Amino acid sequence: MNKKAINRLKAVLAEQAKTNKWLAEQLGKNETTISRWCTNEVQPSMENLVAIAKLLEVDVKELINSTKITK
Repeated sequence: MNKKAINRLKAVLAEQAKTNKWLAEQLGKNETTISRWCTNEVQPSMENLVAIAKLLEVDVKELINSTKITK
């Protein structure tokens, strides 16, 4: 099954030169959990997305890929 990349967490972390390890430490999460979020294997909860957005000082919308189809 071809899964769609729902979140942009990996890209936003790269843009800010932050690592999965840094995010895991800030959130008190396991690095494996962060890795699974970054690869879109699983998705963070909305609560976690909001916490991530605050840490990275971005709008939570920047962490999610648009579902709008452009014509």
